[in-house]
Amino acid sequence: MQSSVKGKVVLVTGGGRGLGHAIAAMFAEQGAVGVVADLASSTRLAPPPGMTALDCDVSSEASVAACVTATLEQFGRLDVVIANAGLVPGWRTTDSIDFDEWDRVMAVNARGVAITISRTAKVLSVTKGSIVVMASINSFAAHGRQMLYTASKHAVLGIVRAAARDLGPLGVRVNALAPGPIATNALLDRIHHRARTGGTDADTALQELAHANSLGRLATAAEVAHAAMFLASDMASGITGVLLPVDAGLQ
Repeated sequence: MQSSVKGKVVLVTGGGRGLGHAIAAMFAEQGAVGVVADLASSTRLAPPPGMTALDCDVSSEASVAACVTATLEQFGRLDVVIANAGLVPGWRTTDSIDFDEWDRVMAVNARGVAITISRTAKVLSVTKGSIVVMASINSFAAHGRQMLYTASKHAVLGIVRAAARDLGPLGVRVNALAPGPIATNALLDRIHHRARTGGTDADTALQELAHANSLGRLATAAEVAHAAMFLASDMASGITGVLLPVDAGLQ
């Protein structure tokens, strides 16, 4: 995989923290350069070596277009796009859905992915590049109290499949990752928050998540990053329109 991504220019949305930053860091370790794009925030991590940080709101066509232009101005090309930016809303029952929240989440999770793919397709066709979208196991499954998140990630899968059809003749591959529970700070924060508000004890909740997997543990951010690198690399040159679970064998 190293020879396949070395020298490639990658754009990672939502790359300021979490899975996006882990993916950007792994690409950088293997010799790629490029841009980590995210909303301006005090919690945004420094970009990995060889990467530049840019402010970007994926729900805005103008913001994404400006980010693509800045990437081309600095690096001259674009080979890989990781459409990772997304929101995870709080859990709500069906009869308590907040539709203002619905619009905000859909604007990022669904519209943002569509904008990112649409506004990078032309430049990727020049390099015969690839797009990897961060979907979820909620792209093909559902959980109670997660209608909004599930709907947004179901939409992502449809976007990926349609884009793969449209962009395949241009030589651009479009695939998606479906992480299960990953031991990121975001997941741990949600588990601890639920525990503080009367939910399951945090340690017990983590054990339950791990025991639901075939491997008896949670998949890691590094394993998601490895999968992203595989789908983006020439090793996956014959693969497009797929959703690849990284879930430690979730049952």
